[in-house]
Amino acid sequence: MINILTIEREFGTGAPYIAQTIADRLGWKLWDHEITEEIARRLKCKAEQVQSREEKLDSIYYRLIKAFMRGSFETHTHAEGLELLDAEHLALLFEKVVTQIAQGGKCVIVGRGAPWFLRERKDAFHVFLYAPYEEKFRRVVEIGKTHDEAAELLGCVDSDRAAFVRKYYNKEWPDRYLYNMMLNVRSGDEIAVDLILQGMKQLDGSLVTDAVGANTR
Repeated sequence: MINILTIEREFGTGAPYIAQTIADRLGWKLWDHEITEEIARRLKCKAEQVQSREEKLDSIYYRLIKAFMRGSFETHTHAEGLELLDAEHLALLFEKVVTQIAQGGKCVIVGRGAPWFLRERKDAFHVFLYAPYEEKFRRVVEIGKTHDEAAELLGCVDSDRAAFVRKYYNKEWPDRYLYNMMLNVRSGDEIAVDLILQGMKQLDGSLVTDAVGANTR
């Protein structure tokens, strides 16, 4: 029975909305920025403490951490929970937290290496979202970024994620062999939601029949 959905994504593909919509329809728990908050809670850290330390961190080192520590670049602007934590230990903590989340089941997990950590689980469905540059640029501008900001983010966020995975997990990002579905979101978020639910249904129809049926009524 499919009990876990992981969503990995290129920056600017609307993953926060898609993940939230699917979680709401299935009645599952969403883990996106919530993972950042959980790690910060465990470390007893606050955003203010992070801001006071930013200039003391190597810029490349800090970018690698932010690439995975931020909840969602599309919806949050500050990293949290970095105090006293280097990138190597952060990578280990991601695996620990994601694995524990998965044990509870009925969850949608965005990023944080979840497809890799949960690759052996038969109850997990893994999705990768991508889109042409122009589509991602449009989406980033629509959420309030300037053209220069959008171009800068699109130029570095995914490369930073790939660098983090390569350095701390010795894997290439994205690894297409991890995913049950790789989906171009150019056709729209609602279509992406429907296709993901249909894919889950085909792999395990007993779980999401009601959610898909409700969406088509």
